[in-house]
Amino acid sequence: MKALMILGMVLCAGGFGLNLFYCIRNGISHAADPVYPILQYVLMFVVTVVLFVLLLSILLFSSYSVEGKFFKTKFGLIVSKYDVEKIKEVVLDRKTNKLTVHFESGEFIVVVVKQEWYESFIDAVLEANPKIEYTVNSLENDGTNKDDKK
Repeated sequence: MKALMILGMVLCAGGFGLNLFYCIRNGISHAADPVYPILQYVLMFVVTVVLFVLLLSILLFSSYSVEGKFFKTKFGLIVSKYDVEKIKEVVLDRKTNKLTVHFESGEFIVVVVKQEWYESFIDAVLEANPKIEYTVNSLENDGTNKDDKK
């Protein structure tokens, strides 16, 4: 995932440089109406810069925190805040290596953090609300009973 973000940032920088090269080389003199080249260059500069900043922020500033009775996730510039009291269950699925937080309303989120942080995250959430059910689905047991015949 980290490599894809770095690749995206390199492509953004390359797109910015290529657009700058064409802007300097061609300018707006080759077009009958100068509005279109100006719009094209400005749009390309804005898109490459915004994508670069978004990818950089995701790469550097993605985290989670449990502060008091709230659980916050930061995915770059996107910050979400959840009430720990409304968390019903936390499921660690070893088959897919995903950590899922289920809420009383039936909604759920997949927490995207490093695998090394799973245990500390779970400990922090359980400390904030000990009533949360914590389940680990192992590689052999995926949480469903395939022997049930209805």
